[in-house]
Amino acid sequence: MANKEMEVVKGVDLQRYMGRWYEIASFPSRFQPKDGINTRATYKLNEDGTINVLNETWSGGKRGYIEGTAYKADPKSDEAKLKVKFYVPPFLPIIPVTGDYWVLYLDDDYRYALIGQPSRRYLWILSRQNHLDEEIYNQLLEKAKEEGYDVSKLKKTTQTDPAPETDDAPADSKGVWWWKSMFGK
Repeated sequence: MANKEMEVVKGVDLQRYMGRWYEIASFPSRFQPKDGINTRATYKLNEDGTINVLNETWSGGKRGYIEGTAYKADPKSDEAKLKVKFYVPPFLPIIPVTGDYWVLYLDDDYRYALIGQPSRRYLWILSRQNHLDEEIYNQLLEKAKEEGYDVSKLKKTTQTDPAPETDDAPADSKGVWWWKSMFGK
């Protein structure tokens, strides 16, 4: 089943997709701290059709973030297959890192989404709110299984209520979370 071609959403209205999305669950990755909470992404459509990406997480009481750019992998396709480019380390952005961002499921009201990529090493469940109804969560798990994902690797992301405001948080200006995540901490 893992070799099955993944189905991606077609005809996503990028303007409607823009804004803040909270990470409800994800596969652990070396790009995020293991103790990260309140992880979220904010997308803003640029005039040239690319998307400004701001990923944030809180670790040890400090806000860590990285900014990047997303763009359609094939501008002529209506499939929601994007490429995302970040420069690392975030405090001295010199090395470009590009990854796939495929929208595998998106509800009609743009309230929750399932995001993956062709190798199936990464998976995210996103929501416009910092929580998700358990029934919807389970439906998204089933969709991920249909696409060949081993959902036993999925880890729920702790979200506080209310979510922290960016301006109120001390920043991780030295990129400690990034260095720790590179060493599996």
